[in-house]
Amino acid sequence: MRISTSAVLFSDNLRFSDFGTSVVPSMCESTLISGEIMSEAFPIPSETMIHFAHVAYRMEETYKSRSPKAKYFQTWSAEDTINRIKEADVFVVSGFWDNALLDHAKNLKYIQSIGAGYDQFPLDELKHRGIRLANAAGVNQNAVAEHAISMILGLNRHIHTGRDNQHTNTWRGMLGDLTKREDELVGKTMLIVGMGAIGSRLARFARAFDMKVLATKRNPSTAEGPADQVLTPDKLGDLIPDADFVVLTCPLNSETTNIIDQGSLSAMKSTAYLINVARGQCVDEPALVKALKSGSIAGAAIDHFWTEPLEKDSEFWGMENVIITPHTGGETRLYEERVIDILDDNLARIWRGKGVLRNEII
Repeated sequence: MRISTSAVLFSDNLRFSDFGTSVVPSMCESTLISGEIMSEAFPIPSETMIHFAHVAYRMEETYKSRSPKAKYFQTWSAEDTINRIKEADVFVVSGFWDNALLDHAKNLKYIQSIGAGYDQFPLDELKHRGIRLANAAGVNQNAVAEHAISMILGLNRHIHTGRDNQHTNTWRGMLGDLTKREDELVGKTMLIVGMGAIGSRLARFARAFDMKVLATKRNPSTAEGPADQVLTPDKLGDLIPDADFVVLTCPLNSETTNIIDQGSLSAMKSTAYLINVARGQCVDEPALVKALKSGSIAGAAIDHFWTEPLEKDSEFWGMENVIITPHTGGETRLYEERVIDILDDNLARIWRGKGVLRNEII
């Protein structure tokens, strides 16, 4: 079949290209190139089916409000998701992802992750099947940075203990012990582990409080946020002893798994706090429990854990010097709109035959 402008997806480089007048497979054909699977040509807008899958986020409703060209539906449970994935050309998903879905996703060509993390996706298998993947990096940079600074303020001003006292009708009197009083952020040092979009935004907040900012980044020369010093991740140990707040905003990968371990915690000031708005797996949780119980660090605020929901018998629940939030750092009233912005942008690129997706992973 000859058409004037077409979008063809080659599985070996996963790029759509505008070939002008080209010979391409029909919509129902698949082709092998160099022994690998080549995905079917992407359907026109009116024939594209988008599958939204999330237990709470109102993705379908938000997409519908934009008078879209494509067809769409949403599933709200894992069972319904696996039953209907076969209908999808496009899959918008995060927590419901399971590798077993691929065996049922015969038409799938593009996955849009609802979150910034993509460690749950089998990248090699997606590439082999000719399925493109983009994440939602940047969609929650302001929300997560605000969450982090809120946690810092909460710990520093003892907001969490004030709330605890409220439940018991307790009016705390004035304190003569300086070590037990609330503190100020001015002049304190924040260490941001991972100076990406979220870390850069957080650095600006820190500067607004007249804090000193230290950070790590793979390529320090590309750091965008204001910082007094940015070093490569292997120099993290040189920065930790100076920090009053160690804030994790890094992605999860082999290099950042347990990046905060017993050695890191031992190097922190006894008056310092750990803030984790990254992945739970970035922290050695048993080592953190030990540090919190022994008083070798002042406290922690945690938005993500190794196991979620957090087990009911976890020691973290009963710790007065810990603030827990249930992985809600990026969850605001604007979240769906921002994810759909990325989806709309990427679908427009695909339908126009543009090569690179926004936030493309593969």
